[in-house]
Parts: sequence; structure tokens; C-alpha cells
Amino acid sequence: MSYLLALVAGLASPLAFAQHDPSALANKGTFIADIVGKMTLDEKIGQLRLISIGPEMPIAQLAQEITAGRVGGTFNSVNRPHNRLLQDAAMKGRLKIPMFFAYDVIHGHRTTFPIGLGLASSWDMDAVRLMARTAAKEAAGDSVDMTFAPMVDISRDPRWGRTSEGFGEDPYLVSEIAKATVQGFQGTLPVPADHIMASVKHFALYGAVEGGRDYNTVDMSPMRMYNEYLPPYRAAIDAGAGGVMVALNSINGVPATSNTWLMQDLLRKDWGFKGVAVSDHGAIVELMRHGVAKDEREAAKLAIKNGIDLSMADSVYLKELPALVKSGEVSMREIDSAVREVLGAKYDMGLFHNPYLRIGVAKDDPPDLDAESRLHRAAAREVARKSMVLLENRGQTLPLAKSKTIALVGPLADAPIDMLGSWSAAGNSKNAVTLRTGLNAAVGTQGRVLYARGANITNDEGIVKYLNFLNWDTPEVTQDKRTPAAMIDEAVAAARQSDVIVAAVGEARGMSHESSSRTSLDLPQSQRDLVTALKATGKPLVLVLMNGRPLALQREQQEADAILETWYTGMEGGHAIADVLFGDYNPSGKLPISFPRSVGQIPTYYNHARLGRPFTEGKPGNYTSQYFEEVTGPLYPFGYGLSYTDFALSDVVLSGATMVRNGKIEAAVTVKNLGQRAGETVVQLYIQDVAASVVRPVKELKDFRRVALQPGEEKVVRFTIDDSKLKFFNAQLQHVAEPGAFNVQIGLDSQAVKQQRFDLQ
Repeated sequence: MSYLLALVAGLASPLAFAQHDPSALANKGTFIADIVGKMTLDEKIGQLRLISIGPEMPIAQLAQEITAGRVGGTFNSVNRPHNRLLQDAAMKGRLKIPMFFAYDVIHGHRTTFPIGLGLASSWDMDAVRLMARTAAKEAAGDSVDMTFAPMVDISRDPRWGRTSEGFGEDPYLVSEIAKATVQGFQGTLPVPADHIMASVKHFALYGAVEGGRDYNTVDMSPMRMYNEYLPPYRAAIDAGAGGVMVALNSINGVPATSNTWLMQDLLRKDWGFKGVAVSDHGAIVELMRHGVAKDEREAAKLAIKNGIDLSMADSVYLKELPALVKSGEVSMREIDSAVREVLGAKYDMGLFHNPYLRIGVAKDDPPDLDAESRLHRAAAREVARKSMVLLENRGQTLPLAKSKTIALVGPLADAPIDMLGSWSAAGNSKNAVTLRTGLNAAVGTQGRVLYARGANITNDEGIVKYLNFLNWDTPEVTQDKRTPAAMIDEAVAAARQSDVIVAAVGEARGMSHESSSRTSLDLPQSQRDLVTALKATGKPLVLVLMNGRPLALQREQQEADAILETWYTGMEGGHAIADVLFGDYNPSGKLPISFPRSVGQIPTYYNHARLGRPFTEGKPGNYTSQYFEEVTGPLYPFGYGLSYTDFALSDVVLSGATMVRNGKIEAAVTVKNLGQRAGETVVQLYIQDVAASVVRPVKELKDFRRVALQPGEEKVVRFTIDDSKLKFFNAQLQHVAEPGAFNVQIGLDSQAVKQQRFDLQ
């Protein structure tokens, strides 16, 4: 295509085709090697620099740096005119190496979907792909080439603030979501113009930080890593993720950023990863704080030798690598290896073929970045409805009648920014539908909604100051200046005029965020007092939870008549929650993470190791593994979730009592809808290795099916079990399926299961 035709077609900036001979682009390896061979050392090191768009460097100065070959990519800009200017600067450079532009697109871009835990609660890979596909399309339209997602860290300590960003506690479920997310974001390689490259994070084991405290250390046996924490990263890489973001934590005494076993032996050699490795924000310099580098020179040396290709948000490579190469401490081969990965990622993004692939031309720039026409509300609402988990529903309190008078109370009932959740990308709170808006729209003229705030998120001014710092761009964590008693009195007065109370309680989004670890999982005292006062009115009480981690809800479980876990539902959350509360949508979500009874029970996860003196669920006894002060086991188990109808499972039927090596066996159950409403549920397959060479979990999720049934309808659900579902890494880290007995458990959650046994020969 000629330059003129390309310009008319809207594919290029005027500088787009002052670049590389198209005939040379056919072979990626040859093309990249040729470019690397023409580069000076300074140009090579410049390609390893990933900088944040921000006030520390004016855009004109940044453009000069790019033209000089001193920047490889930027992040945090979704401004097409700015990014076009920067790409123009790259096209003026000696070798015309294109820039790439990255952004944290986690659970939506301009259209905000439910947070990670909400997506995982759907157990619906089509819904997950829809989120990622929609987000990629919107981000690509904002000139984004790469996202730092999916975040697939296994999280079993809900004190960790970034629990909200991930997909829960189970290796199999998180692995399935990892694959679906990469597929939705990235598609095939090279990445199509309306997709973006996925960079899986945080490699590795970040969710296992000690004490649930962000940035803390991780100490873990290799066998546990391989069986429980590494599979989701591997799944994302096997799905084709073009990048890996490296974790900030240390692993068994060695920071991930300088961990040769992790980055070279495991990732590159064993797993065959060929993509680009990106440091986390400032992580190379932090090697000094970890105490493994004495100065920036040594930090740069450790990172580059470890295979950290891109240095994010610092200048340590730029400052230190030239002298390290000159002294011979870092070889040119090591520099070239990193440069090849960076250029290879740009090639796979399609940027050497067209540097303006996602930037487009100025005439096509949207006049209003937040225009309603750019949003995908129907998709967001549909996914949000699937993400909610009904935890309690005594006496069929739900669904509500739209003709009733509803008292809507709580600090999260009308909080638009909190609907979006953490890491909301380019989502704008002005576009968020709050629960108050959603209920009013649903009720219309049929009934009444009486609103009262009732309480602040917290009365701790120190916490409020911290939350407003996190919301620096939209400081909406405001405090009602009335006394707590006056606010509760107003809420109680509204409740007494109503038929039912809906209380929206939980956490401000900043309470479930990076660097927002908690020592308590209770509702803040201000909200606990509100709930108790509402309960005392005697009116039916529905709790709508908005939170980014499991909470300790023993007290609320006793006080509420119904509890709906909504997490942070995203832009269309108010409408979606109303759909569920009024029965326009029958909830079908299942928990991707266990809810402990108290913070003292942590960790509480379903697939824990078998013990010589195991606890008995709910029945503390002498000389068993228990806490004597309270009932043992989770308040709500992994995989749990109610519906407005009832489902029943038949006994498990196996196709045989034995399975030959490399063979298969089928497990089947019949699931029936016993109620009067159509609904969906998730049938879950767990397997227990009865006797192995090492201690194995009490059970492990190995498959699941979403099933939709009309009233009275039944379906047979079949699972195929082969060696892959029986394998584990033994003490020698061999991936084996050992002969012996296996229990097949099928249920609608991880506890209430039907069981049969077979033998592997």
C-alpha cells in the first residue's frame, strides 16, 4: 500500500512509513538480529528503559530522549495525541525503532467490570474473556499496546490488599481464568490491532507474602511452589502471554528481580518463555533495600544478568550499564539478549509493521475520551450479575418486591468511585451507577426507596486521610460531619418507615488495594454499630457487601436475613445489584476464596494438606488441629453460593472401578432444579489422592461446569478424568500420577460433595 493510500485509510501518521523495508519484516528472528547488529551500546540500553508518563519529565523533553534512542517504552498514558507525538519522535530516530505504550488494564479500561475476585466468582470463562476482550478493544483505541495483567497470584491470606486484584485461592480455577484472560486481551501473535499484549504478574509467589503484608518476604518449599502457586503463571505463559512482570518480593532469601533460578532456570529454560520480562516499579533499585546489592551499579548488574529486560520507572540501567559493559562485568551478549526480547515484543505487537497501529491518525481521535458511545454497559452489567454470590437468604427474604418501601442505608449505597474498585484503569466515577441509582431505576413508580447514609466508612480520621491519598485523582472519601449517633438515628427512622432494609456496607476501594494490608477483617466499627441498630428495628435486613477481600462476618451472619456479596461490581454495579435483589437475575456466583470466621483462623483454604490429627469440621475436640475458642473451618467455604432456587445432585456414577495408566474414566452426576425459578449453578469436581508418596491436599478442584436449568429440569453432567487430573509434583519435583486409590468428589461447593472411588493401576 502506498503512503497516500495508507493515510487515506487512516492507518498511519505522516511519519509512519519512514521506517523499515517491509520485505525485511517477514522473518522475526532475522529482522530483530539485523536491527540489534546496527545499534550502538547506548541505543541498546535505551531500549531497556520503561518510564512512567508524569510530571517528572515534560513531554517535549521526553520526545527528545526518545529520538536520541534513550527510551524503549512508556506507561500510564492513554492520550492518543501525546502518544502520537512520542511515536513521531521515535520515527525521527536513527533506526526508527517504534515505542510501545503500556497501562494497567486489569478488570476493564473505560468500561469497568467487576474486580478479579468478582470475575472469579462467576466461574464463567466466557464472561472473563468478554471482560478482557472488551477492555483490550477500548485500551487499543486509546493507543495502549500492553497491559500489566492478568494478576494471577494465588492468595490465601485476605489481609493482603491485593487479594482484590487476583482470582482467589485455587490453582486450577486461577489457571483457567489466567488462560481466558490472556486469550481475551491478546488473542494471537502477532497481536491484532484491536488487542493488547498481556504481561502476566507478579512472577512469582507474590500472593504468599508473609503475614499478608504487602512487599513482604516469601519462604516456601519447591514442592509447594510447583503444586500450588506456580501453575497459574505457567497457564498464562502457555496461553501465549507475551510478557511477564517480575514480583517485588524475595523468594527463599533471593529477590525475584535477582533470582536466577526463577527467571532463568524455571521461566526461560524449563518453561521455554520467549517473551519480555519487565521489572516492577523501581524494583531494580530496591535490590539495595533488600540487602543483596550494595549500590545501583551492583543492582543493575544483578538484574540484567538475571534476565530483567525492561527497567520500570528508574534510570539505573541507563546510568550503570555502559560502565558495566566497558569493565566486562556485563557482556554484550547479555545486553543483546535483553534488547532482542524488547524488540521481539514490539514486533509481536505489530509495531515494526505499523508504529501507529493503535494510535491511528489525528482525524480519528475521539473528541470526548469519556463519551458514552465508547462504553460497553450491557457487557459490564451482564458480567457483574454473574459475579455476585448469595451467602445467606433466610426465609426467602430475597428477592424483594419492587412495590415495597425500601430503606437503603450505608456508606457504600451512593459511592460511585467505590463501585469501580481498585486499579480501575481509565474508568471514570461519573459514569458509575451506584446502588442508590440502580434501586431507584428498578423500583420506578411501583414503590419507594428511602435513603440514609447511616455511617461513615470509618470514623478513624487517619484511615480516611490514607484513603484520600490513594484517591488523589478523585478524592471522594468524604466524612459526614454529623455525629455517629445522629447518622444512625436517621437510618433507623428510615428503616421504621420501610418494609425492608438494604444496607450497603464493606470497604472503601482504597482499603483493598496495593499497600492496603489489614490487621482486621471485621467491618469498621462505625458500620458494625449501624448494622446492629438496623437489626434492632425488627425489619428484614439485607446486607449488600462491597469489599475486595473475604471479611469476618460471624456477627453479621447472625444479624442479617440475607447477605449478598457483590465485591466491587464495576461501572454498571448499581443496575446489576438491583437485578439480583429484585429477582430479575437469579444469582449463580460461587466463592473463589474461603471466608474465615475470624482473622485468627487465617489461612483458611479448602485444599489444605492432610494431617495426622485433622480437625472435625465445626466440632472442636481434644488433640485435633483446631482453635479451641471457636468453631473450626470456614464461615463460607470455597465454591459456595446460594440461588433463588434449589438444586440437587444424584450420587456419582463412575464408568469403571479402575483406570489403566494413560487411560480415562468418566464421572457423572445428575443435577436437578427442584425449585420454581430457572437458575444456574456450578457443578464442581474434586479429587483426593488417598495414599501418595508425600502428604497431599484433602481435595483439589480439577474441573467444573456451569449448568442452566429450568424449573424441574435435570441434566447429566459428565467429567472425564485422565492422568493429567491425577498428577502432582513429588519430593523430587517429578510430575507423576502414582498408582493407587482416588476419591472422586462432586458437589455444588467444596464441602457438600458426593463421592466414589477408583484405582489407578
